[in-house]
Amino acid sequence: MERIFAKSTLRKFWLKHAETEQYLKTWYDTAMNAEWKSPSDIKRTYSNASILKNGRVVFNIKGNDYRLVAKINYEKQWLFIRFIGTHSEYDKIDANHI
Repeated sequence: MERIFAKSTLRKFWLKHAETEQYLKTWYDTAMNAEWKSPSDIKRTYSNASILKNGRVVFNIKGNDYRLVAKINYEKQWLFIRFIGTHSEYDKIDANHI
């Protein structure tokens, strides 16, 4: 990905949930170095990612204890972090529209 918006969202989250820091840093580094041109490219990197409509992808963080929802513009190689939270917090949102 050329750009990830916004790493500060991840940093704020791991300051509150220290157990996620290394997982989120690894996810960020992997995503920054990726050239995901399509959902199938993401599935090759993260086989357990859920591909949703509207360019949204759900990534499982820390063994699915946490969920990260991203909106991806494959053409521009931009990734927007739309949500990060616990699995139970994720269950309360509409990931297709957040």
